[in-house]
Amino acid sequence: MKNAGEHRISDGSAVDRMLAAMAGELARTRRPEAPLRLVGVRTRGVPLAERLAAEIERLTGEPVGVGALEITLYRDDLALSPAWPVLRGTEIPFDMEGADVVLVDDVLFTGRTVRAALNAVCDLGRPASVRLAVLVDRGHRELPIQADVVGVVIETGREDHVRVRLRPVDPADEIVTVGRTAAIDHPATEARPAP
Repeated sequence: MKNAGEHRISDGSAVDRMLAAMAGELARTRRPEAPLRLVGVRTRGVPLAERLAAEIERLTGEPVGVGALEITLYRDDLALSPAWPVLRGTEIPFDMEGADVVLVDDVLFTGRTVRAALNAVCDLGRPASVRLAVLVDRGHRELPIQADVVGVVIETGREDHVRVRLRPVDPADEIVTVGRTAAIDHPATEARPAP
């Protein structure tokens, strides 16, 4: 699966360990008075949310709602795109009102995607709380946004690319970088809660 110029950070088994640790942290910190809802940011945030929800349900015995969020029309760089984007749609099969919502995405970079996702969530209702869970935090924030639960922190150059591949969107699970070799700042076997 690895292409020329890619540096593998994590293989499928490491991704599985990260997801188990993240699910454990989300289960531990859930609000008992509010239903837990995971909302994946399209595209790879959706399978992440589904897998996290399945593990949280296994740990807690309680159902966890899963939705998919299309944030393209909320992006602040939409006008810079040379072509109209393909929209995959938002699918939220539950009420956001009073819920403990966890936005789930694959990579946290500048924070602009999360800002767009927050705007989209607020248009759908008024949750009791909104938290953020990401598989990879690569730094270089442009907005004051920080994840509550992180699978792994990777030190990257601003021009580097981080690619997360996840089943069933991709043939296998892995995290790779393209560019200079990245350094892992946090072990891939435990989720990092917010400081």
